[in-house]
Amino acid sequence: MAVIPQDLPVVAVLGQLMAALATFNKAVLVAPPGAGKTTTVPLALLDQPWLDGRKILLLAPRRLAARAAASRMAALLGEPVGQTVGYRVRLDQKVSARTRIEVITEGILTRRMLSDPELADVGAVVFDEIHERHLEADVGLALALDIQSGLREDLRLLAMSATLEAGRLAAQLGGAHIIESLGRLFPIETLYVGRNLDSPIEVQAAQTALRALGRGPGDVLVFLPGTAEISRAAEFLAGRTGSDGPLVVSLHGSLSLADQDQALKRAGAGRRKIILSTAIAETSLTIDGVQIVVDAGLSRRPTYEPESGLTRLVTVRSSRAASDQRRGRAGRTAPGQCYRLWEEAEMGAFPAYDRPEILEADLAPLVLTLSAYGVHDPASLSWLDHPPRPAWQEGVRLLTQLDALSEGQRPMLTDHGRALAGFGLPPRLAHMIVRGAEHGFGRTAAHVAALLSERGLGGQMIDLEQRLLNLARDRSPRAEKARQQAEGWARHVAAAEDIAPAMVGMALALAYPERVAKARDRRGGFILANGSGGEIPAEEALAAHAFLAVGTLQGKAANARISEAAHLDRADLEALFAAEITTQNMVQFDRNRGSVQGRHQRRLGAIVLEERPIQLASDEIEAGLFDAVRTHGLELLPWSDRARALRQRLSWLHDRDPDTWPQGRPDGLVEDLAQWLAPALVGCRALGEVDVAAALEMWLGWAGCQALDKAAPSHFETPLATRHRIDYSAEQGPTVDVRVQELYGLTTHPMLENGRVALVFQLLSPAHRPIAVTANLPQFWRAGWLDVRKDMKARYPRHVWPEDPATAQPTSRAKPRT
Repeated sequence: MAVIPQDLPVVAVLGQLMAALATFNKAVLVAPPGAGKTTTVPLALLDQPWLDGRKILLLAPRRLAARAAASRMAALLGEPVGQTVGYRVRLDQKVSARTRIEVITEGILTRRMLSDPELADVGAVVFDEIHERHLEADVGLALALDIQSGLREDLRLLAMSATLEAGRLAAQLGGAHIIESLGRLFPIETLYVGRNLDSPIEVQAAQTALRALGRGPGDVLVFLPGTAEISRAAEFLAGRTGSDGPLVVSLHGSLSLADQDQALKRAGAGRRKIILSTAIAETSLTIDGVQIVVDAGLSRRPTYEPESGLTRLVTVRSSRAASDQRRGRAGRTAPGQCYRLWEEAEMGAFPAYDRPEILEADLAPLVLTLSAYGVHDPASLSWLDHPPRPAWQEGVRLLTQLDALSEGQRPMLTDHGRALAGFGLPPRLAHMIVRGAEHGFGRTAAHVAALLSERGLGGQMIDLEQRLLNLARDRSPRAEKARQQAEGWARHVAAAEDIAPAMVGMALALAYPERVAKARDRRGGFILANGSGGEIPAEEALAAHAFLAVGTLQGKAANARISEAAHLDRADLEALFAAEITTQNMVQFDRNRGSVQGRHQRRLGAIVLEERPIQLASDEIEAGLFDAVRTHGLELLPWSDRARALRQRLSWLHDRDPDTWPQGRPDGLVEDLAQWLAPALVGCRALGEVDVAAALEMWLGWAGCQALDKAAPSHFETPLATRHRIDYSAEQGPTVDVRVQELYGLTTHPMLENGRVALVFQLLSPAHRPIAVTANLPQFWRAGWLDVRKDMKARYPRHVWPEDPATAQPTSRAKPRT
C-alpha cells in the first residue's frame, strides 16, 4: 500500500476528487506546482471500486518526467519500478504483468488507441500537465473522449493542470467537475535583473548563476532556449568554476537517459551544482537541491510553414504561465530566489500562455492517426482548439503524395497508409522504411529513421551517413535501444539485408523527395526540388557533392541552413525518381537581350538535371515574347517618346470621359494585351523590334486615331506653323512649352477635347526660360503682358516686343543688326 505524504496540498482535495470520479466519468484537477498531483493522484485512484483491477494510464509530457514520476510512485509503494508502477517511453520501458499504473508519454497513448480502440484493460486515463498543449496530448484527449462516449462510458478521464483555464477545459470534457487544490511553494524572492544587449543571453545567464551562488543556498537551475545556448553557457562556465567549484551539468532531450538522470541527482560531498536546462525542467519535475532559478525568458518552439513544407525552430518569449512554472522550481523544497533576465515592466508583453502546438505544427501525423482511427473530419471530435483547416488540408495533400491516402473528395486510408500507421513514426519516416524495403535497403532506412527521430543520436554532424557509422560503433544504452528499435522496424517490413551507409541518401530522398538538392555555382549552395534554397558551410565535405538528399533545414526557406543531409549519386536519383522526372521544351526570356531562347530540359521539380539549346519556331518566339511582357510588365517594351505620349493622351481622355475612352483605363493596356501587342509581335525575334506606337495606333484603328487627334492632339501648331508636343501628364493639365513671340497675333485661346478644355501655355523667353503660364492668352495679352514686355525688352533688346501682341506678326527671329 502506498504511503502518501500527508503534507502535500493535493491530499486535502483527494476526497472531493474520488467522490467526483465515483459519480461522474470526467473531472478536472487544478493544482499549482508543488501540490503533489502527479504522484499522489494515481496512487489514490488505485483502490477505487470502479477501477475493478484495470490499469491507470498517466500521460506525462516528457520522457524524463515520466521516468521520474514512476520512480517516485514506486518508492512510495516500497517497490522497484516495473511492478505496480511502470513506465513506457520511447526507447525505454519498465513494465510487468503486475503493473497497474503505467506512466507513458503522449505518443504512446495514441498508438495504444489504434491497436486497442476500446482500451479494454484501462480504467482511467490521467492527462498530466495538460496546459502544455502538446499536439499528441490534444489528440489523445480528443480520442479518449470519443472512446468514452461511444464505447466505454465506464472509462474515467482526469485532466490535471497547473495553469490552464479550467472552465474551458471542463467544457471540452462535457461539463466535467472542477476540483481546485492549493499549491505548496516556499517563499521565492523574484529579482528582475534586466537584459544586457551587449552580451549573449547564455553568457549573461551563466554570469548571473555564478553571482547567485554567492548570495543564497542551494543549486542553480538555468533555463535557456536550446541546446546551442546550453553548450555555450557550459563552455563559458568551464573556465570559471574550477575543479572545486560548482558542478556544471546539462539537461535537455538530446541527452541519454543516464545523463538526464545524472542531472537530477545531487552533486554530493557538499558540492553545489549549476543545471543548464531547456524547458524540459519546467513542469512535472522536482530537482532535489534547487533553490535558485535563472530564467532567460526565452523558449524555442517548432513552427510549421505550409508553403515551404518545412518545420523550423524559432526563439520566442516564454509565456507568463511558463515563466511562473520556471519560477516555481526555486521553491519546491525550500525558500528560494528567481532571477529573471528582463525588466518587470516587460511582463505585460509576454503572452499569457504558450500557443497550442496544434495551431502551429505539421498536421500530417494527425491526419494519419485519425484516418487510421476512422475519423475523416476532425470537426467530429471535441477539441480545445480545432486543427486549422489549411494545415489539415496540407497534411492530406502530403499523405496523398505518399500514397497513404486515396485521391478524391473523401480521401480514404490506403493499404500503404495502414502500413505507415503501424510504425508510430511520422508518416515520412514510416514511408521511407516501407518503400526502402521495396528497393532493397529497408534495414538501412530503419536505422536512418532512428537517427532522424532521436535528436543527437550518432552525433551532431550534418552528414547522416557519418552519423549512421557512429551509431553502429556507439555502445551506450541509448544507442543500443535505438538500434533495437530500428531492427524492430526492419523486421516489420521483412528487411534483413546488411546496413549500407551508401544508401542513406536514397533513404532520405524517399522521406523528403521535395528536398532533393542540386549544387549551385558556389560551394555549399544548393537548390532544392521544391524551389527553395539551402546552404552548407563550404568547409563541409558534403558541400562538394553535386546532389544531396536533405533531411532538415533551419532558418528561412529561401536560404535555409541544411542541418541534416547525405550525398546522393546522380544514377541513384535517376533510378529512384524516374516517374517524377519530366522532359519538356522551355522558352526562356533573356531580359538583357529582350529575346527568348529555347531550351530542352529534364527536371525534377525545380532541379534541372539536363539542358541543351533548341531552335524555336516563329510562333514559339512570338508566344514567348508575349508571355514575357505579360509576366514582367509593359516596361519591357521599347517605349518611344511617341508611344509614351500616346499612352498619356489616352489616359487623360479616360479620366475625363471613361465611357468614350476605355482604352485609357489604368490597367487597360495590360488587360487588352492580346488585342494590341500580339499582332505587333508577328515576325519579331526580340522586343526591341516592336514599334509600340504603331501597335497602339493599329489597335485604335483609323477612326479611333482621328478621334484621338481631334480630342487630344499630340502637338500644337503655332501661327508660324511650328509644332510643339503637348505634355498630357503635366500637373496643371495638358501643357505646351513655346516661345511667346511665336504666339503673336493669336486672339483666341486654343482648346482641347472638342472645345471643353483650355490648353495650358508655358511661355518661354528667347533663351527658352519660363516667363509665364496661362490658360487664357487674350486675357494675358491685356493684363500680364505689360510687365513681361518691360522685363523682356530690357533683357533681350534685339527681339521684338510689341505693345499689342494680339495684332503683331509672330516671329522666331531677333531684329537684324544695323
